[in-house]
Amino acid sequence: MTLVIGLTGGIASGKSTVSSMLLEKNFPVIDADLIAREVVEPGEKAYDQILEAFGKEIIQNDQKIDRPKLGSIIFTDEDKRKQLNAIVHPAVRNRMLTKRDDYINNDVPCVILDIPLLFESNLGYLVDKTLVVYVDEDIQLTRLMKRNEYSEKEALDRIKAQMSLKEKADLADIVIDNNQSVEETKLQLDNVLQKWNIS
Repeated sequence: MTLVIGLTGGIASGKSTVSSMLLEKNFPVIDADLIAREVVEPGEKAYDQILEAFGKEIIQNDQKIDRPKLGSIIFTDEDKRKQLNAIVHPAVRNRMLTKRDDYINNDVPCVILDIPLLFESNLGYLVDKTLVVYVDEDIQLTRLMKRNEYSEKEALDRIKAQMSLKEKADLADIVIDNNQSVEETKLQLDNVLQKWNIS
């Protein structure tokens, strides 16, 4: 029986660090962000739908979607953002489900779905357990400003645009507190895996 874990967190919470730790342990990780990039590549159905919806002006010379240009369109237009999400989200979900089911059919003990918007998109039904990587907002803010070279306002805007980590933690089966060192986070992850009998 394969245990399907939904891994989530917030921007600059350390979710990617935990995801990397899981990969190092040879657990399969299905990354929603990577799949979101795959499904909008030329030749994909979602690519064609995006072109139809947004026009050829969002295409670069290499025929790929100009992500910054598309981003600037959807950032200022809620309807366009919803239109894009209605194209991309089902494609991502379907690809993730296919990959998840392949792992289940191959009897792997555990597969991780790394989904930043797991709770916001109501995707909890895709997984058996949820794991949230939590960090206090002041540390999150500092990390984000340093990592992305954002001003405090830019960083706060991005943090506030997401469901709070406190809310996510309240919804999770288990929370990894990533306020301390990487070693401490790794220890917590090891404990979670032992608790779920997949270490």
